[in-house]
Amino acid sequence: MPRYTRGFDLDTAAAHLRRRDRKLGRWIDRIGPLEVGERWRKRFDPTDALARAILYQQLSGKAAATIVGRVEAAIGADKLHADTLARIDDAGLRACGVSGNKTLALRDLAARAAAGEVPSTAEMARLHDHEIIERLTAVRGIGRWTVEMMLMFQLGRPDVLPVDDLGVRKGAQLLDKLEEMPKPRELAERGEAWGPYRTLAGLYLWRIADFAAPQKPPVKRSQD
Repeated sequence: MPRYTRGFDLDTAAAHLRRRDRKLGRWIDRIGPLEVGERWRKRFDPTDALARAILYQQLSGKAAATIVGRVEAAIGADKLHADTLARIDDAGLRACGVSGNKTLALRDLAARAAAGEVPSTAEMARLHDHEIIERLTAVRGIGRWTVEMMLMFQLGRPDVLPVDDLGVRKGAQLLDKLEEMPKPRELAERGEAWGPYRTLAGLYLWRIADFAAPQKPPVKRSQD
């Protein structure tokens, strides 16, 4: 049974992408090395990470952080687990600003975690990417994109390309100078050349989209 480590060698991956795709290689040289390896060395708890992903959905970072802070205060813990979420009822979650749908999702997550259906990081080390996606998308409110972000940023899996992500698609459009963003299926086909380091390709596509975005002119302030 294979065992997957967290993270991969970024220099090796970048060299591979340069060889396989000259256009992407030029962007890699232009943007420079990406500082992502530090995140792969941090400990994380899958249940807590998924609970926070649920709470952050469709909200600005500031608003979501405020709600998460209220939930942490209400349960008296900074980890969102099956046992700590059991300390607060649905009315208490609503009082924290958690919507009804998100409350249902948190309850489903907690129940599945208590039943051992949410794999630990040790278990994930023995699971292929598609197995992790299948297991975690069974949780209410957790979609493929959320799990792909976990695979890329927490687990450091090397060959994940989130083809539904608008930022990645925009980066691919700019990379290939297309009139419109490629469809997910088209991007998946385009990304076959980047394997087995599609994760790094995706990270650079995000940066390409940001790097090429037009800068807004500074706002003129009126004189007091």
